[in-house]
Amino acid sequence: MSFLNADVEQYHKKADELHLADERYWHLLLHFTGHESEIDDEKFFFAKDGKQSPKDELHATIDAFYNETTFDDNSSACRFPARLEWLKEKLDLKDLPDVTCKRYDEIVRRLDPKSVTLVFPAAHINSPASMFGHTFLRINSSYNSKLLSYAINYAAAADSTKENGVVFAIKGLIGGYYGKYSMLPYYDKLKEYRDTEARDIWEYDLDLTPQETMRMVRHIWELNDTSSFYYFFTENCSYNMLWLIEAARPSLHLRENFTYQVIPLETVHVVEDQHIVKSKNYRPSKRSVLLAYEDTLNQYSKDKVLELTDEKIEIKDIVDDSNLTLQEKQYILEASTNILEYKLIQNKIKKDDYLKRFHQISSARASLGKGKPLEVIPPHNPDQGNRALRTSAAHGWRDGRPIEYLGIRPAYHDLRDSSVGFLRGTQIEFLDFELNYYDSKVELEKGTILSIESIAQRSTFFKNFSWRMKTGFDRDFMNSDPNYILTVGAGLSFGNKYGYAYLLADPFTYIKSDMSGGIGTSLGLVLDSSYDFNTNLEVTHRWYFDQKNQWLATFSENYRISKAFSLQLSYQYKDRDSSSEDTYKASLNYFF
Repeated sequence: MSFLNADVEQYHKKADELHLADERYWHLLLHFTGHESEIDDEKFFFAKDGKQSPKDELHATIDAFYNETTFDDNSSACRFPARLEWLKEKLDLKDLPDVTCKRYDEIVRRLDPKSVTLVFPAAHINSPASMFGHTFLRINSSYNSKLLSYAINYAAAADSTKENGVVFAIKGLIGGYYGKYSMLPYYDKLKEYRDTEARDIWEYDLDLTPQETMRMVRHIWELNDTSSFYYFFTENCSYNMLWLIEAARPSLHLRENFTYQVIPLETVHVVEDQHIVKSKNYRPSKRSVLLAYEDTLNQYSKDKVLELTDEKIEIKDIVDDSNLTLQEKQYILEASTNILEYKLIQNKIKKDDYLKRFHQISSARASLGKGKPLEVIPPHNPDQGNRALRTSAAHGWRDGRPIEYLGIRPAYHDLRDSSVGFLRGTQIEFLDFELNYYDSKVELEKGTILSIESIAQRSTFFKNFSWRMKTGFDRDFMNSDPNYILTVGAGLSFGNKYGYAYLLADPFTYIKSDMSGGIGTSLGLVLDSSYDFNTNLEVTHRWYFDQKNQWLATFSENYRISKAFSLQLSYQYKDRDSSSEDTYKASLNYFF
């Protein structure tokens, strides 16, 4: 192999003397962890064993820069600007071939990178796939409007709406999809998450310098068109954003905080813990805006909004209504345009009809002059919520005798936890296990494999259904043994600012030596308006297919001591085959 105007072996030797192949930044550029790179695309490497050998890849990279066969966008230097910049700094490379990187230069010009923002679209109330939230990065430019900036996203190359849900979940767990980076205008991502999926957006501005931001952009370009196996719980969207932040500032160690799962909200906590967040911003979803209109308008005005959007009344009926103040008329017309857009997103109105109605209502609103802007009160910032991993220790009494508990739950949140920082009415738990020590024996109290709840309150503008499912082991059967249960239920929920109530029907099946099933009806109440306290009450009546009936009741009071600790007092009543069971319990929970 011949090289242009350079003693490449001299650079190899110098790189070895400086131990560059062992430097953290080189490993970051290769996404090297453990014994190999997490990039699963051959074209990302110059050396045949570059995925496993940082040293061989370093030498092969130097060779490639001096042995260019093309001198345009396809050249090695144009494809790997971050590697080139670092090696020029470390080795003082001379006499490199001249290349012209039109596409890369155009991207840098378009991005105009100045700073970085971590963006967290929160959970969506009726979508299990989004209950963990999501994270991506925004590269901020010198423009005043952040909407003109670009978003950097990482996602599985799959469409969950076109695949069987079970197949989609299994393939996501075992790395059955490739993950790819993408770059889109930020306003497109806002439309996707805030409007189409009705998810609130939280923005965390990082204190990365323009130089660090540019270092990140160089690395993002190197990852362009590469792919890696995507795992829902580990090598996912949030985890790969941490690679980019570390590449921008190698002194940060963000990924080391995660071992078994990387939950999007947890990455927000990690960047907070590293003290690199300098400011925060909230962008309400269209759903949150409409709920704000609901809180502001009286019932008469809310009914007028629905009548107008359903074309049961004319615009002039609102404008000429003497029962309405000017401000109420303005809010009614504004809410109507938002509902029309919401209907368009959900394909409940044709685009031509939407454009016509939107123009008419917007024009009428403009004719009423400037009014008081609607106030959308932000919920508690997600970074104020508890961490995902919970351990618990408890003492109690069961039928008058002492009982002790130890529990652990890797993820993530349940309705009895403080609702601060979480979407109201949502629960998702994985592998929630608790042991008890009672009558000189250690037994399984519960072993929840997966529990999901979406208790979505109905309102004038939103006619949500509530639902929940659980699979795992519990002690709620007629005998007192831990039995395997599968249950999926649905119902309705109504609430206000103080709390919410729900009524659900839950068909269930228990499996042990045989199968036993039935249907339960549950009435629940959650009071969550306090920052520190969360009260839960649920009463369930079960009808078994073998004609047995059973009552179950739970009451809990949760006190949030801090982000890391909570104290929970609870009572449980359970009908058994021959008697009933009463359990009083005091639990100390630690979240980390």
